[in-house]
Amino acid sequence: MVVTSRDVARLAGVSQPTVSRALRDDARVSEATKLRVREAAQLLGYVPSEAGRALSSGRTRRIGLLLTDLDNQFYSHIIAPVHRELEALGYQLMLHTESADNDTVVERLLANGLDGVILATTTVDSVAPLRLRDRGLPFVYFNRTGSFVDADAAVVNSVPGYREAVRAAVALGHRRIGAVLGPSNTSTGQGREASLRDALTAEGLQLDERDVRRTPYGATEGEAAAAELLAGSDRPTVLFCGNDVVAYGALNAAHRAGLRVPEDLSVIGFDDLPEAAWPIIDLATVGYDIVGMARAAADLVVRRIEDPSAEIRTSGFASTFIARRTLAPAPTR
Repeated sequence: MVVTSRDVARLAGVSQPTVSRALRDDARVSEATKLRVREAAQLLGYVPSEAGRALSSGRTRRIGLLLTDLDNQFYSHIIAPVHRELEALGYQLMLHTESADNDTVVERLLANGLDGVILATTTVDSVAPLRLRDRGLPFVYFNRTGSFVDADAAVVNSVPGYREAVRAAVALGHRRIGAVLGPSNTSTGQGREASLRDALTAEGLQLDERDVRRTPYGATEGEAAAAELLAGSDRPTVLFCGNDVVAYGALNAAHRAGLRVPEDLSVIGFDDLPEAAWPIIDLATVGYDIVGMARAAADLVVRRIEDPSAEIRTSGFASTFIARRTLAPAPTR
């Protein structure tokens, strides 16, 4: 026979609603009652039904993580910390992968009965935040922000990291600066470019458009863009890349062009992914607490679900430069 919450209630000597509240750790139930209910549930082998919980509470306790940039390895490193944080808060992570965050995607998110969504690959012109807001589905931004809707966000401040990185490159004699930047329709692409340009200006340098490429955050795209900048003899001595994945592509481009890193070319990434520290890569990069930022996004979306009227909050994470093998003195020509 299937054990129900009513069976647990009879054994524990409480009402059926009290069983539901006790197993949700509701503060309105005394600790003694919670203990009695849990012992009864364990004795009977009772497993709460998620569907039943959803019907009684109006919540599924499922949160979606929307990813559309599937070629960017960055996102594989945030899934685990988001999952762990949500699990600790009593929620499930549902991964949603799509090719774009358009109206169709929003309808799919709504159809899946989610309590909230973490938007991790939003473009500045995306309509998804507008549609989610209009349909009343709580959401937060992760590592990106949108232009049309102000919302809770977990983001990195690229300014201090770029200041340190530029100072380090200039101190090593680099004056011809190249950049393989991220897409101009993303807040990360725009923000990192602005931070890099400001840091160069502070050192009396400019970023010439001939030495700039903008590309999606993929290794293949990064390699193609870097190859263009490295094609001539009058090439940059250092490349600042929009993220580590793009930097991996730049390293491949340098290898194919017969250039030695760092003797002929220095390369600097952004994100400090775990692979960047591998001895075979040893990438100089701008880093920050990726795990902490992922956990913050999970906390923010749960906070928004449980307190819809709360003030909008931004969890900002400082960046810092991490010097490694791929940054060395500028070559003499």
